[in-house]
This record gives sequence, C-alpha cells and structure tokens, in this order.
Amino acid sequence: MAKKPNSQGSGPSQRQLRVGELIRHALAEMLARGDIHDDVLAKHVITVPEVRLSPDLKLATCYIMPLGGQDVAPVLKALDANKRYIRGEVAHRVNLKYAPDLRFRQDESFDEAARIDALLDSEAVRRDTDRRPLRVDQDFDQQDKHDDDD
Repeated sequence: MAKKPNSQGSGPSQRQLRVGELIRHALAEMLARGDIHDDVLAKHVITVPEVRLSPDLKLATCYIMPLGGQDVAPVLKALDANKRYIRGEVAHRVNLKYAPDLRFRQDESFDEAARIDALLDSEAVRRDTDRRPLRVDQDFDQQDKHDDDD
C-alpha cells in the first residue's frame, strides 16, 4: 500500500520532530557543558528552544537565545564559526547516518509572545472583553412568551 504524500500544510513528520528534538538535546547539552571551546560561548548561557528539520533531514535550523536576550549577534557568529565541530558532535551523539547541515537563527518566539501579551492587555481589547455578552437563553425565553400570546 502506497503512503499518502504529505499535503503542503500538514506540518513536520513524526521523524522530523523526533530527530529535531534529539538534535536540540545534544546541542543544549554541548552548550551547557562547555564542550564548544569558544570565548564568546563560554560567557553566555544559551537556550535552544527549537530545532526544525527539512523533510529530507539534510538541513537543521537551530533556534537559539542567549539568556536575557543580550549579545545575540556575537553568539550566532561564534556558533557559525564552530559549525563544523558542532555538526560532527551532533551526528556522533544522535547517531545519524548523515549529519544535517546546521543553521543558527535567533529565536523570536519570546518576542512574539510578549507582543501578543501587550496586545491582549491593550485598552481596546479590554474594552471589548468587558462588554456583557447577550444571553442566548434570555432571547429564546422572550420569543417563547411572544409565541404563547398568539
């Protein structure tokens, strides 16, 4: 029986998610233990909230964020400079046949969450949520009374 091809909006496969999570754990462990010998990386506590893999598992986009969100550019530059070593270590720790090419990007999900929180706390949204909604059962009760009168 042939497999159904993934539709375009279906999201990542189970294998992509599993391998991405394994890479994320390996990378986070390397950064926490200081296995990457770089002065810039040694000065920062770096979180790895997400790793996304391409469908063929050849490209891994690693989203990183230094604690406090400071000095993102130097950290990204240091990770890119050590990309070859990191790729080899990740392939060894995760036991992959082919090591995916690594790309490092700034994680902006925290900024997006803060922006959404600010929008939800805005006066316009508060004004909309403070309005009393019309009770549906109240309308039906009044309609029934009018029907009984006829």
